[in-house]
Order: sequence, then C-alpha cells, then structure tokens
Amino acid sequence: MRKIREILRLKWEVGLSARQIARSLSISHSTVLDMLRRFECSGLSWPLPNIDDAELEAKLYPGNPQGLVERPLPDMAYIHRELARKGVTLQLLWWEYKQNHPDGLQYSQFCQRYRQWRSKLDVVLRQPHRAGEQMQVDFAGDTVPIHDRETGEVWQAPIFVAVLPASNYTFAKAYPAQDLRSWIKAHCDALEFFGGVPEIIVPDNPKAGVTRACRYEPDLNPAYQEMAAHYGAAVIPARPRSPRDKAKVENAVLVVERWILAALRNHTFFSLHDANRAIREAVARLNDRPFQKLEGTRRSLYETLDKPALRPLPPQRYEFAEWRKAKVNLDYHVEVDRNYYSVPYPLVGETVDIRLTDGLVEILHRGKRVACHPRATGRGRSVTQIQHMPASHRRHREWTPSKLRRWAESVGPHTAQLVVTILEEKPHPEQGFRSCLGIIHLARKYGSDRLEAAAARACAARTFSYSSVKSILAHNLDQAPLPGPPDNQATPVHPNLRGPDYYAGGGP
Repeated sequence: MRKIREILRLKWEVGLSARQIARSLSISHSTVLDMLRRFECSGLSWPLPNIDDAELEAKLYPGNPQGLVERPLPDMAYIHRELARKGVTLQLLWWEYKQNHPDGLQYSQFCQRYRQWRSKLDVVLRQPHRAGEQMQVDFAGDTVPIHDRETGEVWQAPIFVAVLPASNYTFAKAYPAQDLRSWIKAHCDALEFFGGVPEIIVPDNPKAGVTRACRYEPDLNPAYQEMAAHYGAAVIPARPRSPRDKAKVENAVLVVERWILAALRNHTFFSLHDANRAIREAVARLNDRPFQKLEGTRRSLYETLDKPALRPLPPQRYEFAEWRKAKVNLDYHVEVDRNYYSVPYPLVGETVDIRLTDGLVEILHRGKRVACHPRATGRGRSVTQIQHMPASHRRHREWTPSKLRRWAESVGPHTAQLVVTILEEKPHPEQGFRSCLGIIHLARKYGSDRLEAAAARACAARTFSYSSVKSILAHNLDQAPLPGPPDNQATPVHPNLRGPDYYAGGGP
C-alpha cells in the first residue's frame, strides 16, 4: 500500500506524468494508469482522508467477481521476424493478433511482452536535460584524510557530490560515513545549497538509499522515500551497472576528484569542519570557472536555467527518521534499542512499523499511527501509556498504597486498621498490595458494611490477612456478635476452698 500512496502523491502533489511515476517506482505504465483510474472511481479525493491501508485497499479494490482470465499469448518469434519487414509495425501486428484472438492482450501489454522477450542492443542515448528536472547524486571514489591530533590516527571521510544536469552546477561536501544518516543529511544540504527542489532525484544504488537493488523494481529505504516526500521530489535510481543513467554526476565526481581533492592533496585536516571549509571554497571556484566550449560558467547557467525552475524548499528542514519493523510482544510492548514502548493491547502479535527520530518513537500499523512516545535514554526502560492497557491491567495500575489507605478509611476504622497492618507487615510490598486489592474485591461482592464488620472480627482475632476476612464473610461470622473481653474478677471466698496459706504451711 505504500507504493499506492506514493503513486497518488507523485500524481497530485508533484505533478508527474504517469510514465514518470512508473519510472520512479519501477512499475509498469499500465499499472500506474490502472491505479489512477481506480482512484477516480473510488470517490476519494486528494489529500486522502484519515483512513488506514485496509480501508484504502477496500476502496480501490472492491473485488472482481469474474476473476482472472487467461489470455492467449502471441508468437513472439513470428512478431520479431515480421518487424524486420519494411512498413510492418507493432500496432499492425497487434491488430492482426486481435482479429484472431478477440479476447487477447491489449496493445500496451502486447508491446510490453514483446519488449521483454526481445534482446535489445545497448544503444547510447544522448539525453537532453530540462532545467530543474533532475538532481543526480553519488559518493566520490576518493576520500579526504582526517588526522586526529591526540592519537595521530587517520580516518577517511567520503565525499558526497550532487549536480544539476542542465547547468552542471555542482555541490560537494565531506561526511563522517556513507551510512543512512549521512546519506539523508547530504541530500538536505545539497537541496539547501541549490536553494530549491528538483522534480526527480537520481541516485546510484547504495545500501543506504536502496534496500534492494533491481534493474526493474528497486526498493527504496523508507527513510529515503520519506525524505523525498517531505521535499516533494521523486526518486528514480539508476539501473545497476548503468552509469550512463547518471552520466552528469559521474562526470562531476571526476571533476571534483581532479580539481578539488587533488588540489587539496597537500593540505592536512584535523577536523571535518576544516576539510569542508576548504572544499566549500574550492567548489565555489569550480562553479565560477568559465566553460571551455560554452559561454558563461556553471553559476551563470544555474542562475538563468535551474534556479527559476526549481521548486521552493519546504518551511522546515527534513528531520532524520529511521524506520524499523517489530512484533508486538505479549505484554503489548515493542522493543527498540533495549527499551520498551507500549501499543494498544489488541495489537499483540501484530507486526508494526516504527519511526525513530532523535526525540520521538512513532508506532504505525497498516499506515496508521497507533502510538507515540518520547524516546527513552539508556536501556531497560519501559514507556507505557495507560490507555494502551486492558481494563483489568488499568484498574490494577491505578491503585497506589496511599489510595488504598484512603479507600479503607472511607469504609471504616477497622478496615483502615486492617489495610494499614497488611501493608506494613507483609515481607514484600507487592504481597501487601495484592492482598489489599483482594479486600477491595470482597467489598464489591459483600458490601462495605459487612466488610467493616468482618474487619472488626479479624482485628479482634489478630488475623490480618485477605484469607481470614474472606473466610469470615463466607461463613457469615461477621453477623455474629463479637466475643466479650476476658473476665478478670477475683476468685470468690468459700470455706471449702483452700487458699495459698494452706499450701504454704505444708497441709493439715
């Protein structure tokens, strides 16, 4: 469903044509047209209302009762032979095919099947570049050595290069690594350097940006795709082992290596900041250097061609977010970096998407956000929202020792004495806490008056426990009168009774 939403966004927000959308998402042109047709027939409008992926799928695919129909396939070898004859076209061959097979393939599928079958020669195509249409990006092969003043160690900083093909206006900057965070940050810096957003970003197939490289259907990293959506651009990766798909940035990488990195080869840099300051000055000189065979410079062409055609930057810079997947545990929490975050308990056992920023943890299920937490520091911490708990857990969580005492005092003095004694005498606080919750359950079952009478009998017998109160109520002993105090009267005087003097004297 993520590609479906991306098709709709590229059509209605970015304004790309169906063929450009198909190239961006590496899907067929007919699939894009079919999706747009389904969207128009669904009665939905853009931007989409607040619906999850299941509702969107039900709107777009209400069902096909007729099912799939097997269509007869054309003879590809015959088509290939006939096309070699003068004047024969694919449209003519399709028309003849439909005469023999009225239920056969439509024209677009007919052409696509043939192109997949045919072994096509690799022909070099000189591509004209429209102003503001593309930004081609890549990491240079060479790096900049950074020296550590304290240890003397040297580490290599990779160089990110971006270029606008129409003007050859170039951006270059060193970064700590070629990981996802540096990849996203480099794109944001390049767009701010150019002062606008192109329609299409053309990268290579690095692991940071493309999770699965494929000639036909590459999968973008969700964070990379989210960054492109934030700026309103489409990402169309170059085909694997096809450098001519991004020939301008390949040439820009050579220029940066020869005119910037080679020129700085004798400089010693002790920080990334110092290296980038020197690279920034060298890039400015490169963009201001006159062309050899054309009039003007990269900067002058950028000012007249690319800059007016670029789309404006969004009000806020993209905040880097990392995407992960996790399964909801039995305790309705998901684990992120050894910390645990709650989700609504009905999602136990479901797989959810997790979006991580520096300060937030967002949890999504089927495209719909179900939880949002502040990101915890350290390890082993649990972040739980009460509304995510089942009702029984929520009631258990809401009780505290002070609240238990206040409740017992509202029932009566003997219940208060019973609860306080249980909380103080139990060897572990959790044991006393659970015993008091059991007494609350007895109050709901038998009523507050009977509980107070049972507590009075339990206190008189010095049996401070839940089981004792439960037994008193179960046997209706709370309705019997309490035993009186012990009789402390003196022994009555009687002539037949022998006193202590008798025994002290040794008897008669």
